[in-house]
Amino acid sequence: MPATNKPRSARVRLVSSILFGGIALAGILIVLYAWQLPPFSSPIESTENALVRGQTTFIGPQLSGYVYEVPVQDYQWVKQGDLLVRIDDRIYQQRLDQGLAQLGMQKAALANNMQQRRSAEATILQRQAAVESAIAQGQKAAADFKRNSLLISDGSVSKSELGVTRAADAQAKAAVAEARATLEISRQDLQTVIVNRGSLEASVQNAEAAIELARIDLSNTRITAPRDGQLGQISVRLGAYVNTGAQLMAVVPRPRWIIANMKETQMANVRLGQPVTFTVDALENRKMHGRVQRISPAAGSEFSLLPADNATGNFVKIAQRIPVRITVDDDQTDVDRLRPGMSVVVSIDTSQDGDVPPDPVDGTVEKNK
Repeated sequence: MPATNKPRSARVRLVSSILFGGIALAGILIVLYAWQLPPFSSPIESTENALVRGQTTFIGPQLSGYVYEVPVQDYQWVKQGDLLVRIDDRIYQQRLDQGLAQLGMQKAALANNMQQRRSAEATILQRQAAVESAIAQGQKAAADFKRNSLLISDGSVSKSELGVTRAADAQAKAAVAEARATLEISRQDLQTVIVNRGSLEASVQNAEAAIELARIDLSNTRITAPRDGQLGQISVRLGAYVNTGAQLMAVVPRPRWIIANMKETQMANVRLGQPVTFTVDALENRKMHGRVQRISPAAGSEFSLLPADNATGNFVKIAQRIPVRITVDDDQTDVDRLRPGMSVVVSIDTSQDGDVPPDPVDGTVEKNK
């Protein structure tokens, strides 16, 4: 019996060592595959840290007032320009009417200024004629005085007559000076009217600007959709008083894209234009396709409100995340069912290149980098 058991024990140990070695090798292979290390490395870079994004626009009023009309409902599709909320516009209509009346007053004052200018110009012509008349009278008085001064020597003119002509000459000279002064006053009055016109024209422009502001306020009582899209929940109700900037609802347009937060260790071979596949959790892991459109200029931590300060004694290295924007191909089934905020699992094929897709909003195309 002992002779037959010895070879059997050796065979058991040999089998056990082979099994143990196989299990160890299988474990090593599993670890290599799980960590995507050679020979199991793959050009596919994947992450679960990805969400569907969209241009969610929050709608709010630019002025305060009572809500007069809410013709839309939750989750309704709207077109650009469709009425969403109307605020009571009676006060703003009266402000517009008041501005129009004020503009009429300022235009009437401006027209009156033009009439004053014409009157001042006519007065100047009248005063110029008065100056010329006074000059003529002065010349006559001066000639009479000169003639009487020559005749006084032979007794043809009495001293009293000479005194009268002297006084008349002096009076004529004073009349000329007075007429010229009156003419200068008229010219200054005209200049005052001209200067005042600039002030009146500014008043008209100010009234016109006030009217335009009143029209803007009146138009802002009608809150319309900025673009085509689907509404979120309506948080405003008929008769409520809303303040400027209050959030009334949100509009979500159709364009969708993916923001995938890749680890920095995955970014070595990621390039613009590379094909992407992603699965959507909300659609039973439906597989869809897209392309890398943009790569963030910095890690997500650089855009945080409180940036991390690693200049401390205790430091733990953490792989940073680089946001990658991915466009969604439009020619896919159920692409319209994507909603901003949905979770997706993204896989980028770094072994392929492609053209950078255009922006779904402005249609611009970036160079492949």
